[in-house]
Amino acid sequence: MTADRVQPSPAPGARGRRPPPRLSALLTVTPPIRLAIARYAVPPGEPDRDACARCGSTFGLDRPWPALGPAARCLGCRARVGAPPGTVELAVLAALAVLAAVGGSPAERSALVWWLSLAVPLVFVDVAVHRLPDRLTWAAAAGVHALLAMAALTSAGPGPWLRAAAAGAGLGLCFAATTLLLGRRGFGLGDAKLALSAGALLGWYGWPVLVLGLLLTFALSALTSVALLLARRVRWSSHLPFGPFLVLGTVAALLLTR
Repeated sequence: MTADRVQPSPAPGARGRRPPPRLSALLTVTPPIRLAIARYAVPPGEPDRDACARCGSTFGLDRPWPALGPAARCLGCRARVGAPPGTVELAVLAALAVLAAVGGSPAERSALVWWLSLAVPLVFVDVAVHRLPDRLTWAAAAGVHALLAMAALTSAGPGPWLRAAAAGAGLGLCFAATTLLLGRRGFGLGDAKLALSAGALLGWYGWPVLVLGLLLTFALSALTSVALLLARRVRWSSHLPFGPFLVLGTVAALLLTR
């Protein structure tokens, strides 16, 4: 008679451990983000880009154009197109880590997923050309408010959503007012439109979270400006893009308070 084989018991804690995201899943998420960056990273007033500027090779999600991949090179002329190689993939991994750390109800997580998926290309575009495209900022605001409304209907109640709506609208109006009063020395209208979604996301979790997010945003902006001035990379009259600091401040506040 042969002895029955005994199956080894799983290691302690192995049952509840989730496998890390696969590389194939990451490569599925990043092409639409790279497409948005390549398309909208053009100076204000110019039409959206839909082809390689050097050889004219068109791109889109229905075409295997290399700018949608990590190498970010045109297949025809090997020119660099869109975001630098590997940077979008690192940003998406960071966004996934933020999503795992913040948690929340399914609707709350959906709102954060929607916002992060649009915040990543907005950061790259703003750094590249100092522009926050309306198609991305308005989509971020509409999606966040709608998904938070769903969270209010399913579990949280109307209070958090009303606070989020007031926070987003108030922050957006304050940013827009600086543009009207101070011109180029104030925030841009793109920053005001991005504030509609960032403010709502922070306001959903409470007024202290909104205040913390704003403090972190302005602190990061000030520290970066001072560092660049000391390194003589910018002048006092230079205008730094504010969108990346608003995104980073929002993410930092959510991580510190959840």
